[in-house]
Amino acid sequence: MKGRIVVLDEIAGRSAAALLVDGRLEDLLIDPAEGAGPAPGAILRGVCDRPMKGQGGMILTLPDGHKGFLRQSKGYSPGQTLLVQVTGIGLDGKAAPVNTRLLFKSRYAIVTPQAPGFNVARSIKDEEERERLLEIAHEEMDEAPEGFGLILRSASGDVASDEVAADIAAMRDLAVAVLADAEGAPELLVDAPDAHLEAWRDWSMPAPDEIIDGEGSFDDHGVWELLDALGRPTSGLAGGGSMVIEPTSALVAVDINTGGDHSLAAGLKANMAAARDLPRQLRLRGLAGQITLDVAPMPKKDRRQFEDALRRAFRADGTDTVLAGWTPLGMFELQRKRDRHPLPVELFS
Repeated sequence: MKGRIVVLDEIAGRSAAALLVDGRLEDLLIDPAEGAGPAPGAILRGVCDRPMKGQGGMILTLPDGHKGFLRQSKGYSPGQTLLVQVTGIGLDGKAAPVNTRLLFKSRYAIVTPQAPGFNVARSIKDEEERERLLEIAHEEMDEAPEGFGLILRSASGDVASDEVAADIAAMRDLAVAVLADAEGAPELLVDAPDAHLEAWRDWSMPAPDEIIDGEGSFDDHGVWELLDALGRPTSGLAGGGSMVIEPTSALVAVDINTGGDHSLAAGLKANMAAARDLPRQLRLRGLAGQITLDVAPMPKKDRRQFEDALRRAFRADGTDTVLAGWTPLGMFELQRKRDRHPLPVELFS
């Protein structure tokens, strides 16, 4: 199956979307289970509950008894109402991380009420196209309140002016309505996008060659066969090596193996292959937090090459990931933002 293909279906009654590139599963989105709490992107009205001593943050009460964690508490007091946006996942009963800097994101534009100024994605290089988009932005945002900003996303390039304008206007009007509804009890004001909407919004660059929608699409296009591999901890690597990915309660352990060849050259080869594929594996499995890599043996002089490969791979991935570095025992550690739920266990039952 060649090309870039988006397949839309359901898993266990939840919306699901798969991105295939030349037959390989590149990304997977599945709606969280009912009652899992607000998902990243949701905008809510919350009430400050109590400051977290020692952490410098504030616990918020969100709708339906859920809790949020705001990293800074300075200037806020218990009982104060805030508009917040969920930025990550709170697992095992932990409060979901939230932020007061709201983003209203659609396919072509992101409206930023607290960050004035207009910006065009750097991937749009043509100066005439950038000028065209800025003209549209100024025209549509002329009616916005003072202090509103706008980001034109990569997907807006070469799109008809009326489509871009309509997208900006929709996000602008939504932002104005939400900011006008800041007082009251905890309430969900803007829900996070479901898997199908998120795929439409964020998998548009480059544009897919085909979009397949309908019940049974995963079966008809081999997605389930690709998903089966995610139920196993071991993932094969180019060149004959493998990596074993095992989440624990404290961290995600990744063990990189060379296979039958135990030479240092084979170790470097396996480590480089793992560096290139690790972001995809973590993304597909919904794994994040502290991640520790037990790399295959390789000369210390090759560590920089391995680090550079990791850095390039995670930069292309898009999820905030910090490369913490080497431990005294030769492990490599990184910290990854938790922006999606782990794969549901019923997927493999």
